[in-house]
Amino acid sequence: MGRTESTPLPLAGQRRRNLPASAAFGWLAAGWRDLWRNPLPSLAYGLVVFVLSLAVVICLFRLELDYILFPALAGFMVVGPLVAIGLYQKSRDLEEGRPLSLARMIFVRAESGAQVWFTGAILCLLMLVWMRAAVIIYALFFGLRPFPGLDHIVAMLFTTPEGWAMLVVGTAVGGLFAAFSFAISTFSIPMLLAEKVDAFTAMGTSISMVFRNLPVMLLWGAIVLALFLICIVTGLVGLVVIFPLLGHATWHSYRAIR
Repeated sequence: MGRTESTPLPLAGQRRRNLPASAAFGWLAAGWRDLWRNPLPSLAYGLVVFVLSLAVVICLFRLELDYILFPALAGFMVVGPLVAIGLYQKSRDLEEGRPLSLARMIFVRAESGAQVWFTGAILCLLMLVWMRAAVIIYALFFGLRPFPGLDHIVAMLFTTPEGWAMLVVGTAVGGLFAAFSFAISTFSIPMLLAEKVDAFTAMGTSISMVFRNLPVMLLWGAIVLALFLICIVTGLVGLVVIFPLLGHATWHSYRAIR
């Protein structure tokens, strides 16, 4: 099948709404199929994400910035949709019958042009704001006390009143950041790849699509979080497979609601 022309952005009311929550498992299954159709580019993509993530973690420790490790890991989920753009490209190529290659996945040419990178800059800024907010929350509850290190932080959080209070406030604030970033990015990046639309329209439409399909999107967010936690438990090695899986599945979530 040859290349198809980009279709104009439909009105918000024309997009699908109230999809059943079970649709999330269909997206995951479709992503799994895309992953294993010519799997080498997807796995290589996941390997690159793993190596870069591991390098960032090592740098944080060597620069004695381990106190921002957890906010940085959470921030990765904010910029994840942008990092996965090459995986969306592979799924799109599979749909349109185009040849697959790692080069096409890395050197992506979005229909929206530079608008996709403008959205990416907003997501990166949001990640930096969240990391700064996490540091401020720590200072509010523990003052100028030096970071005790990862081997002592768990005990400090769960055995002191300040620790419990920081967990409650940090979870609430982090949840707001996560909800906002999820709403503006989960559909906007695939949309900017496939459609000629500006960044703010894409982000606004993404928010609308999320809230018009809230049950399935809540389940999808929970699935993404659970799989990301598996990546952390495995020392980020799980990113090699899980990140491509989620990237391909996210493309199918966009196509299902589009």
